[in-house]
This record gives sequence, C-alpha cells and structure tokens, in this order.
Amino acid sequence: MLVHLVLKHSKPYWAWILAVLLLQLLTTIATLYLPSLNARIIDVGVMNGDVDYIWRTGGIMLGVAFVQVVTAVAAVYFGAKTSMAIGRDLRREVFTSVTSFSAQDVNRFGAATLITRGTNDVQQVQMLVLLALNFMVSAPIMCVGGIIMALKEDPGLSWLVWASVPLLLVVVGVLIVFLMPLFRQMQERIDSINGVLREQITGLRVIRAFTREPHETQRFEDANSKLTLVGLRVGNLFVLMFPLIGMILHLATAAVLWFGGHRVDSGLVEVGALTAFMQYLLQILMAVMMGTFMAMMIPRAMVCADRIGEVLNTEPSMKDATDAGSATPANGTVEFRGVSFGYEGAEEPILQNLNFTARPGQTTAIIGATGAGKTTLLNLVPRLYDTTEGEVLIGGVPVTQLTREQLSRSVASVPQRPYLFSGTIASNLRFGAQDATEEDLWDALTIAQAKGFVEAREGALESSISQGGTNVSGGQRQRLCIARAIAANPDIYLFDDSFSALDVSTDARLRAALVEPTKEATVIIVAQRVSTITGADQILVLEHGEIVARGTHQELLESSPTYQEIVSSQLSAEEVA
Repeated sequence: MLVHLVLKHSKPYWAWILAVLLLQLLTTIATLYLPSLNARIIDVGVMNGDVDYIWRTGGIMLGVAFVQVVTAVAAVYFGAKTSMAIGRDLRREVFTSVTSFSAQDVNRFGAATLITRGTNDVQQVQMLVLLALNFMVSAPIMCVGGIIMALKEDPGLSWLVWASVPLLLVVVGVLIVFLMPLFRQMQERIDSINGVLREQITGLRVIRAFTREPHETQRFEDANSKLTLVGLRVGNLFVLMFPLIGMILHLATAAVLWFGGHRVDSGLVEVGALTAFMQYLLQILMAVMMGTFMAMMIPRAMVCADRIGEVLNTEPSMKDATDAGSATPANGTVEFRGVSFGYEGAEEPILQNLNFTARPGQTTAIIGATGAGKTTLLNLVPRLYDTTEGEVLIGGVPVTQLTREQLSRSVASVPQRPYLFSGTIASNLRFGAQDATEEDLWDALTIAQAKGFVEAREGALESSISQGGTNVSGGQRQRLCIARAIAANPDIYLFDDSFSALDVSTDARLRAALVEPTKEATVIIVAQRVSTITGADQILVLEHGEIVARGTHQELLESSPTYQEIVSSQLSAEEVA
C-alpha cells in the first residue's frame, strides 16, 4: 500500500523527482571524488614537496566542494517541494473520501481515527517521501560508488567492506522486525488519546457539572501512559541502534588503520591511498546508516499507509445517484412506504414498517418517548442513512434516485444539536443559499426571532462566530440554525426538536412567523414539548419505532392513550386544549 500510494501521488511531480535524482547524483559524484583528490595531494604533492600541485589540486577540491554544496541544497529544495505536494494531495484525497461517507460509515471508523489518518498518518508518509528523496536516492549511489572507489584505491582491504556492511545490515534487519508491531501500536494509541481528548473537550461542561474532572483526568492519564509506554519501547530500540552502528563504524576505522598500517609498512599501498580508502569505507557505512535511518521510518510509514488506504478504499455505503436528469421531484411531498431501519450491529431495528405521507402546505409533527426513533426517522428524509427495508420518496421519487445536490435544494434540516461553523453570521446563513442577498438574510433572521440580538452585535451580519457557535447562547445558536434553514427556501423543512432552547413566548412568536414562509412547503417537526405541535395538521405518535397513533391534537387526545400520557406528563389536557 505504501508503494502504491507514493507512486500514484508522485506522478504529477515526475519532473521534480527527476531533478532530485540528477542533483543527488551530482552531489554523490562530487562527494566520492573529494577523497581521491585528497589522496593525490598527500601522495604526489606532500610526498614530493610539490606546492604548485597542492594548490592546483586544492583549487579543484574547492570547486568540487562548491558544486557539492549547491547541488545538495537544490536537491533538498526539490525533494521538500515534492514531498509537501504529495502530502497535500493525500490529505485532500482523504478529506474527499471522508466527506463522501454516510453517517454510518463515519461511525464505523470513528471521528478520532479519521482525524488521525488525515493528519498524523499522512504526515508520516510525507516525511518518508522527503527522507527517501534526500537519503534513499544518494545512499545506494554512495554505497556502490564508495565500494568501487575503495577497491580502486586498495583491493587488498576489500574484505573489510564485505565484513562490515553485512554486519550493519543484519543489525538493521533485526531492529525493523521489532519496530514494525510497535509502530502499529503507536498509531492505534494516538487514535485512542485523540478520541479521549476530543470527547473531553466536547463534553467539558458536563464533566464540570458533575465534577468528574478526576475521573476524566485518570482516563487521559491511562491513554497517555499507554502511548508513552509504546514510545519508550521504540526509543529503547533507537537508543540501542545508534551505539551498535557507532561501534561498527569505529571497529571498521580501527581495522583500516591496523591492517592498512601494515600494508603501508610493506609498501603495498601509499599513505594517501590508505586515507582515501578509510574515507570511502566511512562513506559506505554512512550510506548504510542513512539507509538504516530510512528503514526506521519505513515500518511506521507502512502502517500509516495501510490505515490511509483503508479510508481511500472504503466504498461509501450510500452511493450518490449518477444521472441527475433521470429523476426530478414533482413537489415537496414526503412519503414513507413500509420503511424499517436498523443501525449496523444492532440486535433490533430502530424503526419498523412506517407508512405515512407529509404533504406541502401541511405540518406533520412526530412525538414520542426518548429512544422511539424520531431523529432517526427525520435523518432518512435527506438520506443521511439508507433504509433497511421500504423506501422514502420525495415528490414521488425515491431519495436513492436523487443526487446530493437535489436533496440539499429540496430539504433544509435544523438538527437536534444546532451547530454553527467558524466564520460570520452571514457566512453561516448562506451555508445552504450561496446567492442569498443581505435582505434575504435579514428576513430569515426576523422570522427566526434572531434579528434583535444580531443587530445588537458589533458588525451585525459580519460579526464573528466561533467554531461550533460557542460564542453565542444555546437559544441564539438554535435561532440562527433555524434562520439558516429559512434562508435556503427549500421545499421541505425538518425541525428536529429545534425549539427546545426557546422560552414559551419566543417559541410561539417563531411558530407564528413560520406560517407565511412555509405555507407552500412540507414541514415535519420532531418535538418533545406538546405546546409546539398542537396546531399541526398531522401528529404521528412513535413508540418503539412504530407509529401507534396518528391524527390531529384533538383526535389523539380522545383516541390515543400514549399521546394522553405524554400530554398529562407535561400539563393537563384542558390547558393544552
């Protein structure tokens, strides 16, 4: 998977990669040429006292060193540019894949791991590409070139090369075997700590309200300790690696000096050639060490690439309709035909055999106990989930035959937990209506009973909204989400307990103001408060995922024990009537 990902995303940047290869080749040739020039200075210039030769060769060395520096800097520049571009493309592809997932797909992975895979995992692959272009290209050239040049200087000491390089490779191989599972554990532990931290930040108010800080602190400590433990095991292997490599380098140097010294005494090799041989041997071992360092990165990058591949190779459980012109809703009529739905892994379906029709110009209300499936029912209309059995139709067309764009134009939803995005009030209101004018936004705010507090804010429509809308109150956030739905001017309005944070008088004014803009639209309201739905044209009573009663408020008061129980738990039937 790692090779596939890198090759696939490096194709657009082949020119930069080619530049890196050529520059690294020039850098390596220059590096390999310098010890040979140094040997000539010693053997010819110093031994013969030829100062002119020393100056001439020294000048050549200076020029070669300059070329080495320039080409090395240029190679790093193009290598960094390539790796950053590949990382950017990978992040984009992961993001695009995740945005195509259904809610069920996202739940299967988990938000924490998707965040890690799109950030930390991509960063590990990106870092491997950077190091590969900087080290893995030059290391083989340096190793092969060094061997050739070393044998050219003194073939008699070649056995030192054949002894030290395999020894170094064995050490590296053993370490990689131990590192691979540890790196997989490390990424999983990062997922875990991200999940805990994300949950704690999101639920900070609840944690403080119930004084659960010590418990949550311990949860974070446990996750952090597990990650630290894996990190320490990896660190221990790295601590072991560098002394072993250093020991092999020093032993090789000592062997060259020992055995080479005897060869110099015997007149079999010149001092300069011995010096050059030692430098070449060190270059060979350094090249192997660079490869070793890269090898340390490969196991973790492979694990990360596999995790990224799981996201990219996951087929969304809900595929968008491909032919936009083949199905067009006639109107905003919503129809459920024998609909059943169960969450993945659940023992029983949450919704069973639902049949009803919500028509334009009418308000359909859904009420029931907590866990009855009200929100799930509403989520089936904009196709956040696909039905297990039966079908949902909009304007006579099954939602599975409508594109995401068609659904977003037809349906505007105000979720149970209102959410605003970082930006301004205007940018949030235009989320579903890009071409809405300022006048349209003020009209939507007026209907949603939000005009007053928006005008009071500095900048009004251009006043800033923090991520999640945390710089406005719950009621203000709810009204802004309602205004966002109104600004979209859809055929179908879905209100999922969207008036719960409003006081009774504001709730009444808002519902009265909604009558005019929604008079030709289909309105479906999920509510816990009976007073919110008394004027609905049709009320569906849900119990254990089934519709146990339907009718108007007065009809249900007379015929439905379940509805009567809900009403009596809030206020007397006479007050509601």
